[in-house]
Order: sequence, then C-alpha cells, then structure tokens
Amino acid sequence: MKKLFSKPVIGLILSILPLSGSMRAQTLEKMNWFNEPASWNIEDGRLTMFVTPKSDYWRISHYGFTVDDAPFYYAEYGGEFEAKVRISGDYKVRFDQAGMMIRIDHENYIKTGIEFVDGKYNLSTVVTHHTSDWSVIALDRPVESVWIKAVRRRDAIEIFYSFDDEHYVMMRNAWMEANRPVKVGMMGACPDGDGFSVTFSDFTVTHLPDAVRTDWLRTHAE
Repeated sequence: MKKLFSKPVIGLILSILPLSGSMRAQTLEKMNWFNEPASWNIEDGRLTMFVTPKSDYWRISHYGFTVDDAPFYYAEYGGEFEAKVRISGDYKVRFDQAGMMIRIDHENYIKTGIEFVDGKYNLSTVVTHHTSDWSVIALDRPVESVWIKAVRRRDAIEIFYSFDDEHYVMMRNAWMEANRPVKVGMMGACPDGDGFSVTFSDFTVTHLPDAVRTDWLRTHAE
C-alpha cells in the first residue's frame, strides 16, 4: 500500500498545526445578532449593549417555561477552539446576567458568565440539552469584571473563569455534540428587570487543531 505522507512530511504537518492557534476571531463588526437589542454600540473592540428587558434563555426544567428571546451577538465556528471574553455589567435586579454563549440551536446551548442573584454576584453556567440545568459559584464581593474562557475539545467544553486574565479556574465541564458547527459569542439576559448595560471586550476565538486528527497523524507518522 502506498503511503500518503513520508515521515518528514508528517513531522512538518505536526510542527505547523499549533501555529493555527494564532488565528483570531473575525472583527466584531462582522458578527451577527440573534434577538438584536434596541440599543448597542461597537467601539475600540468593545461591544456595549442595553440588555432587552424581560428576556432570557431557558428550557422547561424546574420553572416550567421555555424562553429564547435574549440578545446574542455571535459568529459561527466549526471544529475545536478556545474562546475568551471579558465582561463588565451594571447588574441591577435578580437574574440579571451576561456572559458567553455557545449554541447549536434552541435545544442545545451553554451560557456562562456573571449572574446577579439575591444581591450577590455569581459565576453562573446553564447547560441545555432539551432541558436546562443551572450551576452557580457565589462570590463574596462584587467584581468589576470577569474573564470567561471556554475550550472545546471533541465532545466536551471546559469552562473557566478569571479575574485577571492570567489565573484561570475551571468551573464546569459540559457535554456538547462533537463535529457540529456552533455559534459563539456574547449574550445578556434580564428576566425580571427593565434592562441594564453590559460591555464585552477582548473577545477572541482561537482555532485548535482537531484532537482526533492530530492523534491519528502522530500514530501514523512513519
């Protein structure tokens, strides 16, 4: 059987693959709205929006209702990646929230960031596969901003938070179907209130070489 690649060529491919990590997300101006809010602005690489009042993302469980009407600004990506964004919000009332969303469709999505509950800031993650679940980490004080990072590998997404963009702590590991294009971007929701202002900055999506393909190339590097 004829070999597809020689060993030196395989080695060259593997040495080049990590360089693709330098590829960044498209500019904010080229992204798309789902449920565009009435007021928003892009300036100096920052997205500021006034979150639509009485809007949210949730499906069925615990509360018994389904909503899919909050603002979400996104670009679509296939394959594996690392996404990161900084979030600063003027949270006012119960359940005000802002963060990153990774979404296949209305039945399959993850939203994660800060959520204001009972007068406290919480690191919040909602994972939805037909029905939603909710996990929180209560903070002992308000924070000016938080960085959220999500790493998609195979059929899982690892979610991390940081207060300085240097030291990241994992807050969730969630399943998401592999090899499906996803929408990645910034969302805000205001289920109870009359809206609030939130600013997103430093949004990047970095391509990661496909783990299964990379493993195959290494195994067959002869």
